[in-house]
Order: sequence, then C-alpha cells, then structure tokens
Amino acid sequence: MMKNYVLSLLSIVSVLSSCGQKNQNKSMSSHTNQLIKETSPYLLQHAHNPVDWHAWNPENLVEAKKLNKPLLISIGYSSCHWCHVMEHESFENEEVAQYMNEHFYCIKVDREERPDVDQIYMTAANIITGRGGWPLNCFALPTGEPFHAGTYYPTKDWLRLLQNISDQYQSNFAKIEEYAQKLTRGIQLQETAISDQTTQSLDDTVLDNLVKEWKKNWDYNDGGMNRAPKFPMPSNYGFLISYAHHSSDNTIDEFINITLTKMAYGGIFDQIGGGFSRYSVDGIWKVPHFEKMLYDNAQLLSIYAKAYQKTKKPLFKQVIDKTANWLEREMLDKSGLFYAALDADSEGEEGKYYVWKSEELKDVLKEDFDLTVSYYEVDKKALWEHQNNILLRDKDDASIEREYQLTTQELADKIQRVNQKLLDQRSQRIPPGLDDKCLTSWNSLMVSGLIDSYIATRNNHYKKLAINTLDKILTTQLHGEELWHSFKNNQSTIPGMLEDYAFLIKACTDAFAITGNESYVQSAQQLTEVVMKKFYDSEKELFYFNETNELIVRTTEVHDNVIPSTNSVMAHNLWQLGLIYGNSRYLEIAETLVGKVQSNMVSYPSGHSNWAKTHLAISKPYFEVVIVGKNAEKEALKFRESFHPNTLVLYSNAPSNLPLFKNRYHADETLIYVCEKGVCKLPVKTIEEALELVR
Repeated sequence: MMKNYVLSLLSIVSVLSSCGQKNQNKSMSSHTNQLIKETSPYLLQHAHNPVDWHAWNPENLVEAKKLNKPLLISIGYSSCHWCHVMEHESFENEEVAQYMNEHFYCIKVDREERPDVDQIYMTAANIITGRGGWPLNCFALPTGEPFHAGTYYPTKDWLRLLQNISDQYQSNFAKIEEYAQKLTRGIQLQETAISDQTTQSLDDTVLDNLVKEWKKNWDYNDGGMNRAPKFPMPSNYGFLISYAHHSSDNTIDEFINITLTKMAYGGIFDQIGGGFSRYSVDGIWKVPHFEKMLYDNAQLLSIYAKAYQKTKKPLFKQVIDKTANWLEREMLDKSGLFYAALDADSEGEEGKYYVWKSEELKDVLKEDFDLTVSYYEVDKKALWEHQNNILLRDKDDASIEREYQLTTQELADKIQRVNQKLLDQRSQRIPPGLDDKCLTSWNSLMVSGLIDSYIATRNNHYKKLAINTLDKILTTQLHGEELWHSFKNNQSTIPGMLEDYAFLIKACTDAFAITGNESYVQSAQQLTEVVMKKFYDSEKELFYFNETNELIVRTTEVHDNVIPSTNSVMAHNLWQLGLIYGNSRYLEIAETLVGKVQSNMVSYPSGHSNWAKTHLAISKPYFEVVIVGKNAEKEALKFRESFHPNTLVLYSNAPSNLPLFKNRYHADETLIYVCEKGVCKLPVKTIEEALELVR
C-alpha cells in the first residue's frame, strides 16, 4: 500500500535528473529575512537570501498553520558543500525565491542544532526515495506531516518541482493529505517496530556470528568497507579492537591496523595541519570531502589512542598529536568549548585551502623539496585535478629513512620543519568557513577523546584540556536539571536532547576514572536520573530522543552510525554506573536494552557496533580494577600502560563511600582489588599480580 502511494506521488512531482546551469542572477545585499535573529552559522548564511526563510520554532509553526500554506522544510549544515551549491543556484535566485515565498511557508533547519527534526524528515526521504542526504528538502502539510522529500536539485528542476507540488497541493489536496497521513504512520510504524522487538537473553555467539558476517565486506588492502566512498566509522573500529582482545583471530587486528594506517597515510588526513575530513570520495582514502567535523575527530582520537595503547605503533601517536594540536589551534573557542566544523570550501572552491602545486611546494620548501616529493607522493599518487596535489603517504618512515640515509630522529626533524613551513604558508590563504557554534554532545565526545589520548600517551596536557572542557560544559550548559544543546556568543540555546545527556554522562564517568574526583561520577549519576525521568519509556524499554512530543513522531534513536546511537550510549552508561554504584536497576536496564536489539546485530553489524561493544561487556568477563591508597593514581597509570578492554579502572587516594571503594582504603599501603561484575577477589599489592587476574 505504502509503495503504491509513493509511486503515485512520485509521478505527480517527478523532476528531471539532468544538471541545470547555475543561475547568474544573484542578489544578497538587498534582502534580510528572519534568520538574521538566529545564532546558527548555517542559518545566518541564509539570512540575506531573497527567500523568506523562517527558523523552526513553535511560533513559526503556529503561523504556518494559520496561513495554511504547505511547508517547505530545507535542512542542511554549514560545512555541507551541496547545501552551498543549492543556495547559490536557487535560494539566491530572485525568480525562484519569489515562487517559494508566494506558494510555501519556507523553514530552514540546521540539522546539527535540530537532529530530532532532521531524523524525522530524513526517515521520510528514505521511505519515499530509498536514499537521503543533505541538503534535505521536504514538503509537508502545515501540521508538519511530510508528503515529498528529496536532496539537491539543479535550479530548473527545483523550480519545476515547486510548481508541480504547488499545483497538486491546490488541485489534489485530498490525495496529498491522505498520502501525508499514511507516510506519517509509516514513520510511526518504524518506531513501533523497534519498540516491539522481543527482548532476548544475551548470547555471546551472536558476536562471533556478527563478525563472521561483517568480514565479507571488509577491504583487506586499503581498510574500511569494500566500497567507495569510504567513511571513517569509529564506533565500528572501537568494537572490533575490543572484540579482537577476546578472539584468537589475528585477521581482525590486521584489518584494524590496515584501516587506521591507510587512513593516516591518505588524503583524508590533513598531513600538514592534522585532523580528518568527513569522508573519502574514493576507495583508497585519497580524495576527501574536505570538511572537518568535531565529532569525527573527537572519536578518532579515541580510536587511535586505543590502537596506540595496544600496538605502540609510532604512526598512531603522530595522528593523535597532530589531530589534538589542530583541534586546540583552530577549533577551540575562547569560552573553552570546541567549534562544530570547518567547511570544505574556501573562495567558492572545494579543497582549495588544502591542495598544492609542485611549483608552490618547491618555492616554499627549497632544499627540503626533494624529500617532500618522496614523503608526500608529490606529482605521483598525490596528484589530483588541475595539477593540484592532495598531500598523502604511501611509504612508511623506515623506507624513507633508507632512501635518504637518515636516522629516525633526523627524518622526524626534517618532516616537522617541512610541515611547519607549509602550515605557515597555508595560513596566509583564505581559510574555509568556520561553524563556530559549540554543541554539548560533540564537546562531550571531545572530552572522552582527549581522556583516551591522555591514557595512551601520558601527555598531561590532554588531561588538562579534557577537564577544562568538561568543566566548561558543566558550568555553561547545565543549569539544574536543564542541559542545553548549543552555545555561541555566551548564549545557550535549544533544550538538550538525549545525545547531549548521554555523551556528557560518558564524559563525566571517563573524567572520574582519570582524576578520582567523585564530583564527576556524581554528576554522571544525577544526569542519568534526569534521563530516566525525562526520556525513558518503561513500557517500550527504550529512551526517546526528545523530552517532549512536539514533533509529529517522538523518535527513539537505535541504529549506530558515524556517531553511536543514543540508546546504545545509554546502555553503556548504565552498565558502568550500575557497577560503580552497585545499582542493579541500571544493570538490568542496560542488559534489557542490548537484548532488545540483539536479533538485528548479525544482519546489520555496522548499525549495531556500539551495541555490540556493550554486549561484549555484559556477555564476556568484565573486570572492575579498584586501586586504593596513597599511590593509587600512579598505579592506575601503570595498569593502563597496556590495553585491557572490558576493564574499568578506578582509583582513590582517600577513603570513599562509593560501593566499590567503601572500607577498602588503608593509609599506609596501596591495594588493588580486581572485581568481576561487582564480585571482588582478595586484594593484591602489585600491578603484575592484578594483570594476571584480568587475563
């Protein structure tokens, strides 16, 4: 039935797929719309469009209903290349804008500010067309119920679509209304299907079957999935690194090593300035889609930290240091929080800021040019379009050292000098646009990434930066029980969603583990209770994404993507806090959550990788290593020198009433308790003894 309606509507609003010519009739300066009042950089980018844009808020939605116009909901984000293209081609076009204003109530949404809105209309797009992406352009009834959705349209196709939609809205409203209602029910049914899943007892063979099925799609030559484009998927790698520890299958470790190495060598990694781009358009990590997102880099810090902790591979530490340096140098706001993203474009051209012609390199580097040509594959593998080079690597340091008869330190010094020269030269170019809003959820991911980097490298600066960022989140964004989503210009906006609470809880728990400061775990526990009150549905046994049901559907985010799903993060949080506080309710809910999605794990491994990590914690041996005494912090650092997944390491230099610490402190000695899911063995006095107990 749904398919028939989809086909029917598609026949009504079908458009051409051929590319249209860019409209040269652009005017920005003579127009100002309501978006000028917003703080989102993406919305402000559209504040001088001739389109009469409105922000998504209750007042505007009430006005739209009064006007009884169809909604045109256009969703994107500041670093989205095709969002910029469509803006320039269509939303700056006077003719197009006039038609949009006359026939539609036009709403612009920053998907990073309102992921809840984006989730609903992206689901609609996937149901209608089988695909999604940004810009997302969705047409809906004044009530918000969608009836058509698509992504980028060339100008001629966009105008034709607008005309078709408007004509059909006037002449066939009953049919469109019926379809919109059915589509809304389809979105609701997806939610029902998730909540109606039967909760299963956890079976650890599921993880073995998941990995076995997953392996069929791995690229063992270049890493990642065997397809193009290629996306870094930190959640996937995080589970596999942990799973490999429990498996005798060396191919998993080999796959992770290849993936992280090839990513670090590729053009997707900014070899000069540090940091990863969103994805690679090819299958070899060469040509990036050049925008840099905070959430990618925060999570990749964690992954490379864990990989370095496990392998001690110098390349992985180089990636950590370069990425962290870039984040602090270019992405840290004076408030102490991190910005959201850097655009792909500069001077209207994608990637222009990052690429080099060999003549320019020769002029800048002089005597270091020949080494750079070899090291960064200039005019060879690095060669891209228009004689530009995307600097990348194809050889390890040892090969270059042999080729140029250099010691390890000599090569490191020379490459550092090259990178600094190029960074200085690049800084004189016009930089990409900066999305300078600070999101609570992504900053919380950043805290966890820096903490993992500190654990792996013992660089105290990363610890200091992590704690400073966390403290800023707690002081600027948390007011009583109310957590705010976005921060800019000393202003907190948009009530927090589950992602903000979930990632902040994890950040607080991580901070407690490296500081011993109980205020952080207390904050984690208090925030968890707020989440239980505001977001948890005991009947569905899932957490809602939003506190209130102001949208056409109250969604529950379950599938892991580039960012783990909020329900999977809460399962992890509840498991850890349940062990720390001896809270059986938390432990039961965590296990129920994982059991609810278990049946889908094997068929869709990448969409359940963070779930699988918590499944691993519950179904395999899991240890709490509790270190108490005057040397507890030092001993905790020593324990963490090696990689031990499924292990929660906590310490206290003073007496504590936390269940795991209570009555275990002795002023004159340091004791190490190894516990398994709350049951503790007799204490030992050396790390070596403790390590034997967790093997």
